[in-house]
Amino acid sequence: MSESSNAFIRQALDMARQLTILADEGESASKDDGCIVLYGVIRDCAYQIKSRAERERERHKMEGIWVDESAPINSVRNG
Repeated sequence: MSESSNAFIRQALDMARQLTILADEGESASKDDGCIVLYGVIRDCAYQIKSRAERERERHKMEGIWVDESAPINSVRNG
């Protein structure tokens, strides 16, 4: 279970990053106030998703169920 939930946390962090990029690019290309508001909402959602995912990642690290993908294979904890 922890491996799949860790994968979902990683996906959430990636989605938050993509939403932030979308908001930045959209805002810079925007020509009206309505779109600027939309990109602000998208950016706010991205920050909220990122914050919650980071908290869950830290909780998983504290519980010892987070596997760092950059860690060498022999250091991966079985469990």
